[in-house]
Amino acid sequence: MYERYASPLSSRYASDEMLSLFSQRRRIETWRRLWVELARAEMELGLPITPAQVAQLEANITNIDFDAARRREREVRHDVMAHVYAFGLAAPSAAGILHLGATSCYVTDNADLILYREGLRLLRASLTALLRNLAAFAERWKALPTLGYTHYQPAQPVTVGKRATLWLQDFASDLEELDALLDGMKFLGCRGTTGTEASFLELFAGEEDKIDELNQRLCKAFGFDRCFAVCGQTYPRKLDSRILNCLSSIAQSAHRMASDLRLLQHDRQIEEPFETQQIGSSAMAYKRNPMRCERICALSRYLMADAMNAPMTAAGQWMERTLDDSANRRISLPEGFLCADAVLRLCRNVTAGLVVNETMIDRALRDYLPFLATENLMMEAAKRGGDRQQLHELIRQCSMEAAAKVKRGEENDLLDRLAACPAFGLSRGELEALLEPARYIGRSVQQVEAYLRELATVLESAEDSPEAEITV
Repeated sequence: MYERYASPLSSRYASDEMLSLFSQRRRIETWRRLWVELARAEMELGLPITPAQVAQLEANITNIDFDAARRREREVRHDVMAHVYAFGLAAPSAAGILHLGATSCYVTDNADLILYREGLRLLRASLTALLRNLAAFAERWKALPTLGYTHYQPAQPVTVGKRATLWLQDFASDLEELDALLDGMKFLGCRGTTGTEASFLELFAGEEDKIDELNQRLCKAFGFDRCFAVCGQTYPRKLDSRILNCLSSIAQSAHRMASDLRLLQHDRQIEEPFETQQIGSSAMAYKRNPMRCERICALSRYLMADAMNAPMTAAGQWMERTLDDSANRRISLPEGFLCADAVLRLCRNVTAGLVVNETMIDRALRDYLPFLATENLMMEAAKRGGDRQQLHELIRQCSMEAAAKVKRGEENDLLDRLAACPAFGLSRGELEALLEPARYIGRSVQQVEAYLRELATVLESAEDSPEAEITV
């Protein structure tokens, strides 16, 4: 086990559920289920297939001799035909009717659609759990004032909860995109080598209604509403682009949130969870690195880059089929799902245990609040009879002098300077009273409450994936 490369996505980051979904066993069992349902539908529509043959196939769905398939593939250089052979060994009475009228893409592409749909459902449950974490965090901290930033420069105050709704809204838009993708997924069905269904026209002696019925039965058997209206040998690869774009969108949201948290942890305002025995650095024992958020960013970058594979594949289809998509899709789609799964698990882990350092947040805000409140201070002084233009000039001069002191590492003494100016007309105590942080957060609290009410309708009926221990 230690002599061969293993993907970190499978050995460290992805969940057991997602790893199982994209395992070789699940893939081949899905192929076999497709073969069973094809044989059943063909039998019911009048082809010479017996109930005993269908029953024998069905009884051997999980009875897979991978070694036999591997040996056969070395001989025939065709993975699907190797598994047709292995399935025939397990169900000998049905070997002669296996894969009747089908092409390889009947099992490979339809199985992919089944697995991708299930993968999206797993991601949806994890994404919903993340939304709940962030919604609870936003509600708890909706009224805690904090320094706002534009261009990563101090700006008008917001609240900790209001900032969290920015992350929350990004992930909610990902959920909306994911749901639209799931709602629009279609089945390939059994369409033949170039999508014309010519082989089935022959099998059913020209009875076109039976071909349509065959595909409807296959759709229903696997929980799809409809097939693609037209196709070549494969389902349209534009769907792969939509899938990986959706996963990339999740990665974008995750990267944005994790980057913000890394910056906030640098300022010791908000910190990701840190275990009692966790080591932050092999050399600097005091360090508390934001390694989980860093990992979110690292994996998210990989996922955003991986998503570029699908549009290049979709753009490179030749007429009814080319095979240069196969090797790429075997890697890019499963790895995309595993990576998105890992990213969401880490996001859930981080958001479930965020540490808010209120004292540090208040200190950072109050260091800049005298500057941020200058317009309010000027308006109050003007209401007491001061000249607006003169007050503006006094604030400008005092602000420049106070800023110079701050840059030298000294205390911000803007209020003292303004209080010392008789023309300003406000005492130090009066100025201090105007610096209550809650005065400067605008409608932050109301915006959080309104958004959480809107989001609640989305989350009410959603199912979450179970919380799991995450090795980081």
